[in-house]
Amino acid sequence: MLIFNSIQELQNHLNSIRNQKKTIGFVPTMGALHLGHISLISQAKADCDVVVCSIFVNPTQFNDLSDLDKYPRTLDADCQLLEKVGCDILFSPEVTEIYTPAELELKRLKIEDKSWTMGKSVDFGKLEKVMEGAQRPGHFNGVAQVVSKLFRIVEPNKAYFGQKDFQQLAIIRSMTKQLEMPIQIIACDILREPNGLAMSSRNERLTKEERALASVISKTLFKIKENYLSKSVADIKQEAMQQIQTEPLITIEYIEISDADTLQAIIDLKQSKSAVVCIAVQLGSVRLIDNVVLY
Repeated sequence: MLIFNSIQELQNHLNSIRNQKKTIGFVPTMGALHLGHISLISQAKADCDVVVCSIFVNPTQFNDLSDLDKYPRTLDADCQLLEKVGCDILFSPEVTEIYTPAELELKRLKIEDKSWTMGKSVDFGKLEKVMEGAQRPGHFNGVAQVVSKLFRIVEPNKAYFGQKDFQQLAIIRSMTKQLEMPIQIIACDILREPNGLAMSSRNERLTKEERALASVISKTLFKIKENYLSKSVADIKQEAMQQIQTEPLITIEYIEISDADTLQAIIDLKQSKSAVVCIAVQLGSVRLIDNVVLY
């Protein structure tokens, strides 16, 4: 596996690959890799000639700087995992390689930066006003900012994202379309731990007790999927909240049943051709999200 820290050196290498008419698959990550990430790498390897993985803990998508500081950084272990699965290229830049001082200053001042649109008009509309967007103002601007930068650096044919971050996936699809980037966005299934907990880098911060308690999240989602046809949306949400609240260490931020395309909350399952249940909770010092598509 080749490792690049410099944008210019990476692009020089990728240009030679493109000159050979080879396809490039891209998996952007923030590191602390787990089997969910590895499944994305494996899918990219199945689809493309060359696979690039990036590891970059993006400062502009964190509202809470303490959360940024606590985010796990395990580059040596990540490299070993990527080598094992046969990733071709790792791009692991420093913050100063991705952001100018002016961009970082805007983040410090909590001023939304739209320079990443390169003069094009990008509006996520209601997609970024609900759920994660409502809980974490500015988060999706930071996500779009870094993903657009990485897309311009790597110029992949296909890019791979996990469905655990369902709203993020919708934002990235919208961004790619509005910026007219010729990149196919591939959504990959959620991988889960043996107790049903959705795999996440944040899980490493859970205690053994908290990890066991967290299984109630997926159990609640799977129960909804099994029984949604016989209940109203209001009843489904009420029963889900009651089930999760049996664990006093878990605080619910939201449970939403939404249209899977627009992400807007629905009050009647008949009004949507596809629906998703999304949930966010706080368990100890760790924030967890999960979802399941109903139909």
